[in-house]
Amino acid sequence: MEKLKKYLSVKDEDQFYHQGAVELLVFNFLLILTILTIWLFKNHRFRFLHETGGAMLYGLVMGLIIRYATKAPDVESGTVYECEKLKSGPPTLLINITNQVYEYQYKREISHHNVNGHQGNAMLQKMTFDPSIFFNILLPPIIFHAGYSLKKRHFFRNLGSILTYAFLGTAISCIVIGLITYGFVKAMVHIGQLKGWEFHFTDCLFFGSLMSATDPVTVLAIFHELHVDTDLYTLLFGESVLNDAVAIVLTYSISIYSPKENPNAFDAAAFFQSVGNFLGIFAGSFAMGSSYAVVTALLTKFTKLCEFPMLETGLFFLLSWSAFLSAEAAGLTGIVAVLFCGVTQAHYTYNNLSPDSKMRTKQLFEFMNFLAENVIFCYMGLALFTFQNHLFNPLFIFGAFVAVFVARACNIYPLSLLLNLGRKQKIPRNFQHMMMFSGLRGAIAFALAIRDTESQPKQMMFTTALLIVFFTVWVFGGGTTPMLTWLQIRVGIDPDEDLKAEAASQSSSNLDKNTTKAESAWLFRIWYGFDHKAPIILFLLCFVHR
Repeated sequence: MEKLKKYLSVKDEDQFYHQGAVELLVFNFLLILTILTIWLFKNHRFRFLHETGGAMLYGLVMGLIIRYATKAPDVESGTVYECEKLKSGPPTLLINITNQVYEYQYKREISHHNVNGHQGNAMLQKMTFDPSIFFNILLPPIIFHAGYSLKKRHFFRNLGSILTYAFLGTAISCIVIGLITYGFVKAMVHIGQLKGWEFHFTDCLFFGSLMSATDPVTVLAIFHELHVDTDLYTLLFGESVLNDAVAIVLTYSISIYSPKENPNAFDAAAFFQSVGNFLGIFAGSFAMGSSYAVVTALLTKFTKLCEFPMLETGLFFLLSWSAFLSAEAAGLTGIVAVLFCGVTQAHYTYNNLSPDSKMRTKQLFEFMNFLAENVIFCYMGLALFTFQNHLFNPLFIFGAFVAVFVARACNIYPLSLLLNLGRKQKIPRNFQHMMMFSGLRGAIAFALAIRDTESQPKQMMFTTALLIVFFTVWVFGGGTTPMLTWLQIRVGIDPDEDLKAEAASQSSSNLDKNTTKAESAWLFRIWYGFDHKAPIILFLLCFVHR
C-alpha cells in the first residue's frame, strides 16, 4: 500500500512537470506565430492590425481551446470541503489523508458564486496570469528600455509639457473616471444590481487610477516605423513612460487611503497621508534608480572592465535590474527606479562602455522589450478564458468606456490649451486630436487590475479593464495610420535633420538666445551644468580610487 501511494505521488509530480512543459510550449508557439505574423505584416506593409493586437488574438484563440478542449477535472476537484476548526486561511496547510500528509499552499480567495467544475483544471490554473511574474520579470526590461533608448534632447525640450500630461493629466483622468463610474455605481445600486456597501467611492478612484495608465505601444511602433513628427512622438512617448510610473504609485496610494469612519466620506488626515506616501515613494524610487546608475558609471569608469565586454555587459544588466529589486524590497516602486536608472545609464554609463558592450546592451534590452511585450499581450488574450473569476456587468462596462474617453479628453485638451500659453512652439490641434486618439490601455492597466481580484468589485474592474484593453488596442491601434492621414500629420521625418533645420531657422531669425531660454527645459540645463562641474568630482574620486 505504501509503495502504491509513493508511486501515485511520483506520478502526480511527473504530471505537474509535464503540465509546466506544456504551458511553456504553448507560449513558445504563440510567440513563434506572432513573430511570423509580424514578418508577414512588415513584408506586405499591413498596418491595420499591429503585432500586439495579433498576439492578443492568438492568445484569445488559445485560451478558448484550453478552456473548452482540455481534459475535465475529477469530480472531487470542484467540491468544497468545510473546515470548521480553521478561523482564517493559513499560508501553508498540512492535511493528513489516510496517514499520508500533504502540504497545500494558499493561492487566492474564490467567491462562492465562482466555484465550478473548472476550478480544479490544473491547465487553466497554470495559464492564469501571475502578477508577480509580470511586475518582477516582464515589466522591468520594458520600462528600462524606454529610459535607455530615450532621445534626451527631444525629451527635455518638451519636458514641461510631458510632466504636465504625466502628473496633472493622470490625476485629472483618475478623478474624472472615478466620478463617472461612481455615478454608474449609484445607478446600479438604485436598480438593485449592487449592494450599497459593496462598491465605495475609493473603489471607483482605484479603478480610475489603474485605467489612467496609458500604453500606446501599438501607436508608438507605427509612429517609429513611419517616422512621424518628432515632437508628437516625444510628447506621446514621454507621457506614456512617466504616466505608467505615476499610475502605479497613484494606485498604491489610493489603495492605502482608508477613512476611519465612512469610506465614502472625505478624511483630510487620510488624504494627506496618501499624498505624502505618493511623493515619498516617487522621490525615493527616483533616488534609488539614479544611485544604481551612478554606481555603474563609476565602476565602468575606474575599472578596466572594458577589456572584458562580456563581464561588462553582465555587470550592467545585473546592476540595472538590482535598481528595480532594491526599490521593491524597500517598499518603493521599482518601475520609477528602473525608468530613471535607464535614463541615467544612457547619459553616464553608456559613454564608458566598450564598443562591444554598447552594441550588446542596446540589442539585449531591445530584444527583451520585444519578447516581454508580446508575452504580456498573449497573456491578455489567454486571460479572457483562463481567468476563472470574471464578472461581466453591462452597465458598469458601458460607464467605464464613457469615463475613459471623457477623461482622456479632459486630460489632453484643457492641458494643451494651458501649455500653449507658455510655449513658443504651440501644440497644434491635429497633435492634440492624435494624442486623444492614442490613449490606448494596455499592460499596466491589465496587471494592476489582476493584482487584486478577491472581491466582486475588483473582479468587475478586471473584466472591464480587459475589455477596454482589447477595444483600444484593436480599434484605435488599427486606426492609427488612417488617422495620421486624416489629420495631415507629417511623416518621414529624420529627428536629427529636424533638429538641424530648426537650429538653422532659429539662427537666421536671430532668436536663438531667446528661444533657447524660453523652450529649453531648466532641468536639462541644470543636468548639463552639473556635467561641466563633474570632472572636478571625478578627479577627486579618481584620486581616492588610486
